[in-house]
Amino acid sequence: MKTLDERFETLRAEEVAPGIVVATLNRPDRYNAMTNTMFVELERLAWGLETEESARVLVLTGAGRAFCSGYDLADADDLPGLGALGMLDQQERAARALTAIRSLRVPVIAAVNGPAAGGGLALALAADIRLASPAAKFNAAFVRIGLSAGDLGTSWLLTRLIGPAKTSEICFTGRIVDATEAAELGIVNSVCADGEVVAAAIALAEQIVTNSPGGVQLSKRALQANLEVGSYAAALELENRGQALLTRSPDMAEALSAFKEKRAPHFQGT
Repeated sequence: MKTLDERFETLRAEEVAPGIVVATLNRPDRYNAMTNTMFVELERLAWGLETEESARVLVLTGAGRAFCSGYDLADADDLPGLGALGMLDQQERAARALTAIRSLRVPVIAAVNGPAAGGGLALALAADIRLASPAAKFNAAFVRIGLSAGDLGTSWLLTRLIGPAKTSEICFTGRIVDATEAAELGIVNSVCADGEVVAAAIALAEQIVTNSPGGVQLSKRALQANLEVGSYAAALELENRGQALLTRSPDMAEALSAFKEKRAPHFQGT
């Protein structure tokens, strides 16, 4: 993939199997804390994958002991002096990066290998699926540094995952949620064996890749869009359009033929 030829300062990206890209936040000495360079590179990674027709799944993880510790506080001293418009520009730069990851046409799996705090939690929440190692910890720590949990989509996404009461408790206290509790609450899909979270994410990605690319992509679009529509009727309208489009694809005819012939389908993704 052309995307993987790009040189990143804060990320590593590798196609580990056909269509499966693992992107690793690569600032282990800073617990993969976010910088403006990382925001730009996450957005660039997403743009690159959008143009790669062979891309089917993105796995996100962190180098070393952490997934992502949030915004690098070594760069935070200047934030109070930015002024309102300067701070808005800073927020929007970060928001564009996470929006680009969440909006990818292909599924995103977060392999949370260690602590995910603040913006790191927001990045994990932006994924479609989250797997955790036993070392994973989740922390909406914004209130501990004088900020709001209304940051980078956290208040919207976490509420929809676990409900407003639990979200309020976690956000108002800033307490840590360990991997076991995260699975019980539904923040993560499952907790993997120690050291196996990336392998488990790749195995899950391999299951996804066996399916129709168009079917998976329009499923993701419907699931995300229908979180935001206001009625059952609007949801049905969107679903109807997706199904009508997919029946025009040769992949559906191939799937039906494969079923009748008792063989695995060979999807083209067109």
